[in-house]
Amino acid sequence: MKRPFRILCVCRTNVCRSPTAEAVLRKQFEKSGLAETIEVSSAGTHGFRVGEACDANSQRAAWTRGYDLSQIRAKKIGWQDMEDFDLILAMDRSNLYNLRRMATESQLMRIRLFMDYACYFMEEEIPDPYLTLGGRFAEVLEMIEDAAIGLVAEFKRMHQPPSPDA
Repeated sequence: MKRPFRILCVCRTNVCRSPTAEAVLRKQFEKSGLAETIEVSSAGTHGFRVGEACDANSQRAAWTRGYDLSQIRAKKIGWQDMEDFDLILAMDRSNLYNLRRMATESQLMRIRLFMDYACYFMEEEIPDPYLTLGGRFAEVLEMIEDAAIGLVAEFKRMHQPPSPDA
């Protein structure tokens, strides 16, 4: 049996953006019929919140849109993750920089910004809602949904069997 394609979503502490991205991607892949072939997880580049539940504001915003973050616990990315995951998605340039510093030359091509897949939002980064006035949790969720839909669409194109008319 072929192993699933593995995606890791990464932010700083793994209690807000990356676990939200994990939950959104899982649901989007499930809706698209690709859930059996894709595995999604999340981690943080810093380990000072390891084991903690997702931020309550993130959970509330996600819950209103049908995503459940309650079972996700913060973890820190390790060197083995760099090898085990096929695609590593950074939420912002700071995390992208940290991931690239960890990676070997052969692993660098696996690391991308999550917003590279966005269809409507033009931002390159998903802002940390803790660092913005008013806590932009709903907007962060919208950005994540946009990028997740774009990523799923790309996977569908890549894994779609050729049409008989071709």
